[in-house]
Amino acid sequence: MESTQKSGSGSGRVTEPDATVPVAGARFLEGRTALVTGAASGIGRSCARVFAAAGATVYVVDRTGEAAKSVAEEIGGSAYVVDLADPDRVDTLPVDADIVINNAGLQHIAPIHEFPPERFALIQRVMVEAPFRILRRTLPHMYAQRWGRIVNISSVHGLRASAYKSAYVAAKHALEGLSKVAALEGAPHGVTSNCVNPGYVRTPLVEQQIATQARAHGVPPDEVIEKVMLERSALKRLIEPAEVAQAALWLCSPHTGYLTGASLPLDGGWTAG
Repeated sequence: MESTQKSGSGSGRVTEPDATVPVAGARFLEGRTALVTGAASGIGRSCARVFAAAGATVYVVDRTGEAAKSVAEEIGGSAYVVDLADPDRVDTLPVDADIVINNAGLQHIAPIHEFPPERFALIQRVMVEAPFRILRRTLPHMYAQRWGRIVNISSVHGLRASAYKSAYVAAKHALEGLSKVAALEGAPHGVTSNCVNPGYVRTPLVEQQIATQARAHGVPPDEVIEKVMLERSALKRLIEPAEVAQAALWLCSPHTGYLTGASLPLDGGWTAG
């Protein structure tokens, strides 16, 4: 099991745990603190739960106050009710996170020539600027202790494009770039940065898209899932939030300290074709 002792910077050497020690079932994040955005539901809530189960103290960040407080109470964490579209509020978040999970997001579907500019800008603030501001504040703490983990919940749309999702695709591609820069800058300090790239996840955001497209196409929701959303996926099912959360947790485990600057597709084979 990884030691909870945070290695100091006195020696200038970044230490990693013994890779021969098994992790399964271990509370290998005892003594660590994880900040998770969009943590009141969906992928974020699953991340909050699995990171707490692995021993981390979790900062549950979400704009939905009651839901955030409920998750925090469930896992023994702390709720931070913050709208990530407000830069001043983002800059009030804790600076002492050892692990940052940038997960919060939103969607708007429209052709580029009809896309509301204010909606495009909002999506960039929440999904690009807020992660940047959070990393800008937390990286000094990670660097000082010579250990840190950044997991950006990107999307298959960080690797591929789809029509009518210009703001979301642009934001996810930007998050991929930010993640890679953080990987290069963080490497000398024992900090890794990676993306997880799921396809369509069974979340409230996706359920809303299913209902919207079902109405637009005049077809049942199941047909939207199979013939519209999963058309390019080899695996014909939605991925569950817990599967994404477990991948994020794995990226923070003692055996993945050499993995950085990567994008991990959980897309059911979408990008294989």
